[in-house]
Amino acid sequence: MKIIDHTMEELKDPTGILSGKRYEVLLSIEVPEDDELYSEQGLSIKAIFVQDEEVSRLAQYQIIEKNTESILDFELEEDEEAMILQSCKEAIEG
Repeated sequence: MKIIDHTMEELKDPTGILSGKRYEVLLSIEVPEDDELYSEQGLSIKAIFVQDEEVSRLAQYQIIEKNTESILDFELEEDEEAMILQSCKEAIEG
């Protein structure tokens, strides 16, 4: 899996209940044809990234087929989740 593009938007907590900052990150990804995630339509990952003091984490993510906007029922492997987390950190840091 390779991340080829991203967009990011900070999510506001109108209640003030949640600590830290939350971001919705949309990552365009490229997956090899022999990978079980592969789709001819292309894929993106919509993730909620949380940055709270010294801790950064993925609160959730969805794998989405681009043209149909269908949510695929797959979980990423640990190394793929780590890659997404790192990409989110780098996007926020600028």
